[in-house]
Amino acid sequence: MRRSSSKLLCHLQPHTKSSFSLLSNDFITHLSSLSTVTNEANYGHPSQTRLQNCNKINGLLFSNVKTHQPQTNSSQNFNTLVDQRPEMSSRQRKIKERSQLEEAFESAKTPDDMLKAFKDMEANFDEKELGLACLKLGLKLDQEGEEPEKILSFANRALKVLDTDDKLSLPLAMTLQLLGSACYSSKRFNDSLGYLTRANRILGRLEEEGFCSVEDIRPVLHAVHLELANIKTALGRREEALGNLKRCLEIKEMTLEENSRELGNANRDLAEAHVTILNFKEALPYCLKALEIHKSQLGQNSVEVAHDRRILGVIYTGLEKHEKALEQNQLSQKVLKNWGLSSDLLRAEVDAANIQIALGKYDEAINTLKDVVQQTDKDSEDRAMIFTSMAKALCEQEKFADSKRCLEIACGILDKKEKSSPVEVAEAYMEISMQYETMNEFETAISLLKRTLAMLEKLPQEQHSVGSVSARVGWLLLLTGKVEQAIPYLEDGAERLKESFGAKHYGVGYVYNNLGAAYLEIDRPQSAAQVFAFAKEIMDVSLGPHHVDSIEACQNLSKAYGAMGSYSLAFNFQEKAIEAWEGHGPSAQDELKEAKRLLEQLKKKARDASSNEPPIKALPFPHTNEFNNTGASQPGVSVSEKRSSAV
Repeated sequence: MRRSSSKLLCHLQPHTKSSFSLLSNDFITHLSSLSTVTNEANYGHPSQTRLQNCNKINGLLFSNVKTHQPQTNSSQNFNTLVDQRPEMSSRQRKIKERSQLEEAFESAKTPDDMLKAFKDMEANFDEKELGLACLKLGLKLDQEGEEPEKILSFANRALKVLDTDDKLSLPLAMTLQLLGSACYSSKRFNDSLGYLTRANRILGRLEEEGFCSVEDIRPVLHAVHLELANIKTALGRREEALGNLKRCLEIKEMTLEENSRELGNANRDLAEAHVTILNFKEALPYCLKALEIHKSQLGQNSVEVAHDRRILGVIYTGLEKHEKALEQNQLSQKVLKNWGLSSDLLRAEVDAANIQIALGKYDEAINTLKDVVQQTDKDSEDRAMIFTSMAKALCEQEKFADSKRCLEIACGILDKKEKSSPVEVAEAYMEISMQYETMNEFETAISLLKRTLAMLEKLPQEQHSVGSVSARVGWLLLLTGKVEQAIPYLEDGAERLKESFGAKHYGVGYVYNNLGAAYLEIDRPQSAAQVFAFAKEIMDVSLGPHHVDSIEACQNLSKAYGAMGSYSLAFNFQEKAIEAWEGHGPSAQDELKEAKRLLEQLKKKARDASSNEPPIKALPFPHTNEFNNTGASQPGVSVSEKRSSAV
């Protein structure tokens, strides 16, 4: 459970957790120094609420609610009064009793003590006077990781008091942030999004209209954007979540020292977020910045630097700069070994083996994995991961029988972990299914992916992975001739991936290409032309119009129009494809020759007014975890080329 009051969003790996103190213990401490209720003179007049002075966080909560505040040393004043008068009036006794109750609440350190003090206050204060006490108590419970329903009960009580007469205040924004956090923890994502969006809007108006200083607003604004990133990630809207994480980084840059360690963590977190949607190029500068900060602050041999290097290795792998990736991995391993971090070291060694496989150093990779597997327990997930990587190396050497045995061992381990670690097992099944694809074991691959779908569909925060798996199942069904079965998977995959990665992500283009191929197979050329047009537009934007996959999308669009009998459009797109192939020079002579043949064929069709075009084959689906956190593919490399040797 990730709370904006105590820790920053963890994007990829479990071991890269980081924290941010703008809205954490210190902030709760600030709240504790404030008076919690109004006095009798002002209670019952919420319409007078107005933020007068928020120059310091210590005074931000109640400067807008009251004008008369009991003195902190009220007990001393009462003692003086007792010396002068033998007896206190009933009104004075009531004021003293209320002051003591309030002081007990403010001085409480633990949630239990705060709850006890609050219960005593409930008998002596009106509900309208308890609004800020409810907010403080809710924030404390959220910080301590209490049950969301308990937090929601206090947050809702605070909201009823503070959300009156359309008066905007910082406490109201904080209450909405707390409600958003609690709803997120209870998986009420849409409710959470609503509360947080409103909180963000209020904070913007407060800053714009000058009701609060930016120093007061920034801690709450950071918490709101951090929680918005959590929610959008959980809803699969990762592209949008990036915008909120960038805003968090901007707030930290304005708040923290230029080279603070925490600013380094924030840059690394944003790099990881880019990696999850395969934006390796965009991730690189943030990761390099994190590494620069951590090296200057903590030295070359710090754990933070080791984690930075590990993420940098992933990025270089995604950019297919494998030598650089291996260099960063080895530097990271050295530090992890010195610190005795065996679990992180083991994963780094497996990463190194995977990089060796990418470099074609299969025997070295196998030897590395044989050494590492000795360090794992018999039924551990790490052991399954190692056998999966070993199977990949053996498969590349065409030792298919040995590769299948490794995969069977891995599946046997993972089968027992489905309920306890569904996300990790699902990711492993996806990797294993691709191994079976490479060996042309398509039925086994489809079966594993369907098991993966069944697990992931139960997890709201994994809908982006559902889209990836669904699209891949559709592609494999299309590849094996099961066109009618493929179409629902491809359609579902395209919609989910658009929501998760944006409508212009190149992976969505691949799915549309395959969906268009399926429509042509069942004689729906108009539907095919529509999705091929979408695919071409996406490919042109994300890969460029002269990329080989963009050219293939253009040719597919030509075929669709040809099947419809719209020959003038078909000629136009095929001629554009020919022009693009000519731009590739001698390396694309075969493709150019085929494109010209297709144009002549179209012209013959136009003359004969007949449509005998053979069914189009599905474009290869990217042979990587295109839409998953482990991505290692680079848009600039033709996926067709990667798959040519496998299928």
